[in-house]
Amino acid sequence: MLRLGDIVDSLGGQLHGDRGAAIEGLAPLESAGPSQLSFLSNPRYQQQLAASRAGCVIVSPALQEAALARGAAIVADDPYLYYARVTQLWKARRAPAGAGGIHASAVVDPAAHVDPTATIGPLCVVERGARIGAGTVLKSRVTVAEDCIIGARCLLHPGVVIGADGFGFAPRQGEWEKIEQLGAVRIGDDVEIGANTCIDRGALADTLVEDGVKIDNLVQVGHNVRIGRHTAIAGCAGIAGSASIGAYCTIGGSAGILGHLTLADRVHVSSFSLVTRSILKPGHYTGVFPIDENAAWEKNAASLKQLHALRDRVRALEKKS
Repeated sequence: MLRLGDIVDSLGGQLHGDRGAAIEGLAPLESAGPSQLSFLSNPRYQQQLAASRAGCVIVSPALQEAALARGAAIVADDPYLYYARVTQLWKARRAPAGAGGIHASAVVDPAAHVDPTATIGPLCVVERGARIGAGTVLKSRVTVAEDCIIGARCLLHPGVVIGADGFGFAPRQGEWEKIEQLGAVRIGDDVEIGANTCIDRGALADTLVEDGVKIDNLVQVGHNVRIGRHTAIAGCAGIAGSASIGAYCTIGGSAGILGHLTLADRVHVSSFSLVTRSILKPGHYTGVFPIDENAAWEKNAASLKQLHALRDRVRALEKKS
C-alpha cells in the first residue's frame, strides 16, 4: 500500500486530494476502483476519465479541470512517464530486500566474472570469460556465452541467449563449411532484453548493443550488428548480420532489417515493415502492403508487377509530347 502523499513526496507532481488516502494498486481507467490509482495520457480517452471510479488519476495540466470534476488527481507534465515511475516505486516497495546472489542451480564458469551485486537466476549459464556488471539481473534460464560482456543495471528476461554462434557458412560444392564465430557480444549499461531473445556473437569483431537499449521478446539480432544507444525494438523483429542501427531509433514488431544496412539516428520503422536499403535520414518509415480480401489482394499484386513496364511507357509518351 502507498499513500498519495508518499507518491508525490517521492516523485513530485501536484496532488489535488487527500494526502492520507491509501492506494492499494494500479489499474486502467475503465476498471480502477476507489482504492486504486490510474492515469490518462491521451485526451481521446477523456470520456473514460469522467466515468472512472479510480481513487485518483494522474493527468496533464490540460486535463486538470476534467479530472477534478470527478475526484482526486495528481497533475504532472508527462502523465505516462509519471505512471512509469509510480510502477517503479510500487515494485520497489513490494520487492523483498536483497542484494545479488547466484542461484544454486545456476552454472557459472570459474573463469567468468560476476559482480557481487548482480543476480543470477535459476538454471542460468555464464560461460568462461563472460563478465556480468553491477546490479545486473539474469532471470531464469539465461545463457551468457564465453567472453560476452553485460554492463551494469541490465535486466535479461527468461530464456535470453547472449553469444550463440552467428549464422556463418561458406559454400563448398553444394555443401556448407562452418565459419567459426570468433567475436563476442558487448552490451552496455541499463539495457533490458525480453524473453527468448537471441543476440549472436560476432564473426571477428563483436556484436554491440549500446547503453539504454530496450529489446522486446523473441527478437533475433544477427552477428556483428550494432544497435545504438536508447533504441527500442519490439517483439519478433529480425535484424540480419552486420546491420548498423543508430541511436534513439524504434523498430516495430515483426519488422525486418536486411544485413549490412545502415539506419541513421532517430529512424522509426513501422511494424511488419521490411527494410531493404539503408536509411540515412531521420524519420518514420513504413513498407507494408495493406491487408485486403484475398481476391482483391491478388489483383493488386498482379498489377504491381506491371508497374515497371507502365513506367517505361509513360516515359516514352512524355518524350513524344
